[in-house]
Amino acid sequence: MLKIYNTLTRSKQEFIPKQAGKVGMYVCGMTVYDYCHIGHARVMVVFDTVARYLRYSGFQLTYVRNITDIDDKIIQRANENQETFQALTERFISAMHEDERALGVQAPDKEPRATQSIGDIIAMIKQLIANDLAYIGGNGDVFYAVSRFHGYGKLSGKNIEDLQAGERVDVDTAKRDPLDFVLWKMAKPDEPYWDSPWGKGRPGWHIECSAMSTCCLGDHFDIHGGGMDLQFPHHENEIAQSEGATGQPFVNYWMHNGFVRVNEEKMSKSLGNFFTVREVLKQYRPEIIRFFILSSHYRSPLNYASEQLDDAGIALTRLYTALRGIEIDHQAIDIQYQQRFQQAMDDDFNTPVALAVLFDLTRELNKSQEKAVLASSLKQLAAVLGLLQDDPDNFLQGGSDASGLDESQIETLIEARKTAKANKDWAQADSIREQLKAQNIVLEDIAGGKTIWRREN
Repeated sequence: MLKIYNTLTRSKQEFIPKQAGKVGMYVCGMTVYDYCHIGHARVMVVFDTVARYLRYSGFQLTYVRNITDIDDKIIQRANENQETFQALTERFISAMHEDERALGVQAPDKEPRATQSIGDIIAMIKQLIANDLAYIGGNGDVFYAVSRFHGYGKLSGKNIEDLQAGERVDVDTAKRDPLDFVLWKMAKPDEPYWDSPWGKGRPGWHIECSAMSTCCLGDHFDIHGGGMDLQFPHHENEIAQSEGATGQPFVNYWMHNGFVRVNEEKMSKSLGNFFTVREVLKQYRPEIIRFFILSSHYRSPLNYASEQLDDAGIALTRLYTALRGIEIDHQAIDIQYQQRFQQAMDDDFNTPVALAVLFDLTRELNKSQEKAVLASSLKQLAAVLGLLQDDPDNFLQGGSDASGLDESQIETLIEARKTAKANKDWAQADSIREQLKAQNIVLEDIAGGKTIWRREN
């Protein structure tokens, strides 16, 4: 029985999909004006893993992750670069797709873009005006009237009166209440715009997700996910817009992943303490980054540090080493380990405990004489997490992108060491081992006089 921590109820709840056997999940995606950082990678990997496990559990999943391809930051960056906003966003959408493929993130089933959803956005705003939940402000912008939506604050636990008391005196006389937020912005000179019943302009950020999610999944669907920083005001505003327009409950289960931190501060572009996925991929193999992200529970903070990535590399090497040289029966699975793995994942996608099960399985595999079923179990269960997708030798020997000695040079030195040992020249044999170790090449002598090798991460 799968249980999910629901931000809306602040409790773990048994997952019961709206329609038996089928799941609709929407996740807030990237605003594409720069390269993805590790905080974005966490969102990608976490909800990719959720999607993988839902499918593994037998659900027919429709996974939607949007792209925000128009907003103030995009316009500003395009102007700074003296290029069109379309050229900017296309470049960074391509880069985002490259990053997600590198991290083993499977493409969502649907990837709507804000600029391709303008008609749906306008239709939802018109409905909100008709329902007396939105109005045209003094400057021509269209605003949502927060005080008119009963239940505002139910996701974040915030109270309207407290929010109003905490607001500074609002200098924007265009809106009736400081808490009201924009649905449609009138275009400034030389800004991109679309025609609307209220004049030339563009959508506000919050309305984009309400329109895209309901158009892809219906007015009421199962799971909505995103980073914890989106809980308020973005997701709170999505609820107000969607439920205000449709009159139906919006989402049954809200999932929020924790922040990535650097020196105990949230990683973000505004703080300038972020590391792009591309930068980190120059130092670490993609699966190591994925393992690092999954080594913490998705709701917990994740502290970015090279020591933790190094530890992830060592841990992943242990798993690959256990699979090395074993013929795998891809159909067989050990029921006991499978059940333990599923118990961990059924407990709010507890990937650290699921990884612990894989390491228990690895320890037994290393001791067992009957390795085929255990190796198959390890490979199958790890695949649910998007891990152990490489050939063991390729991973352990660094693949084609490894620096330092190439494979033929290493094999030549191993042969020279073998000859030295045959001649009982132990000093020369030890010298070659040390020479290889200095290049981060670790040798292991196995049965039959054979020597295998791997690169240390």
